[in-house]
Amino acid sequence: MINAKAFSKWTLAGITAATLVACGGSEQSSSTETQAAAPAKQETIEWKMVTTWPKNFPGLGTGAENLANNITEMSGGRLKVKVYAAGELVPPLEVFDAVSRGTAQMGHGAAYYWKGKAPAAQFFTAVPFGMTAQEINSWIYHGGGMKLWEEVYEPFNIKPLTAGNTGVQMGGWFNKEINSLEDFNGLKMRIPGLGGEVLEKLGGSPINLPGGEIFTALQTGTIDATEWVGPYNDLAFGLYKAAKYYYYPGWHEPGSEMELLVNKTAYEELPKDLQAIVRSASRQATQDMLDEFTALNNDALQTLVNEHNVDLRPFPEDVLKALKQASHETLEGVAANDEMSKKVYDSFKTFLGKVSQWHDVSERAYINARDAE
Repeated sequence: MINAKAFSKWTLAGITAATLVACGGSEQSSSTETQAAAPAKQETIEWKMVTTWPKNFPGLGTGAENLANNITEMSGGRLKVKVYAAGELVPPLEVFDAVSRGTAQMGHGAAYYWKGKAPAAQFFTAVPFGMTAQEINSWIYHGGGMKLWEEVYEPFNIKPLTAGNTGVQMGGWFNKEINSLEDFNGLKMRIPGLGGEVLEKLGGSPINLPGGEIFTALQTGTIDATEWVGPYNDLAFGLYKAAKYYYYPGWHEPGSEMELLVNKTAYEELPKDLQAIVRSASRQATQDMLDEFTALNNDALQTLVNEHNVDLRPFPEDVLKALKQASHETLEGVAANDEMSKKVYDSFKTFLGKVSQWHDVSERAYINARDAE
């Protein structure tokens, strides 16, 4: 409801303006006001987003598409983002360089793909026996992680943002049983990031392949095993056709963060409101992808087991214990050999210690109570 005082004020202003025009003394002022009231024609900015994912691949590829569409829609079409799948504009593992150079203004992928350029980058995707999705998002946005991530990418003229999370992944697809730690010795496995370094420590051969090449490599014997994501994505790739054993849990990737790479120069040239839209859309994409994987993984797992006769197995407890020890030694080694990695790992480790204490009396305690007989 409009109050009387405000109405009188607005009416008086209108009468005064009309009287001035009628008297012939403010025709120029009236013209100026009319021009000011007309909406200015706004510039349309067109950006490219390159990705590491196959075109329209469920969860990851569609996550990039949804993010681009949301930015375009939220900006009223002022910032239009066109997505290029892996290989359409640049090869999947050249996304980082493309954004750094400005060939594309955005990239969608995972930070551990770029550990050859900056070893500390891989801490922002997943750490073996590290944080879950809920925990790593809290560290990045409220525990100092984002500031460190920006510092890691600063030399490359890239601004990082989160753009999805898969939740806890599966342990992977294997063409032989894993009964002891020795079974990793000599194993050729597609496994990037810190998990790959753990495998190497155990005598295996980690291989970094983009998603679109995994099935063929596994089917032809180029690799003996692979991790990818989880049932929802693994079913879509048909990995059950190329390997017999499906192990869990994903000790190497307990909450894998996807990233939006933004060319920093291009980002800083945007108006402030469009910068805010990019940031907000990325946060929304992070939560939406996690929700999607959580909702669809179990149905896909039941399909793999019940319709495709996948042999679902847990890693033996002694193997998990040994993997945890090897992971700790690997992380300490990475931190000791790279100053920036040490800085990031120290922050990660400190935050994990704090959030674990809270989750002992919240998430873990509740789930244990809920599931008790």
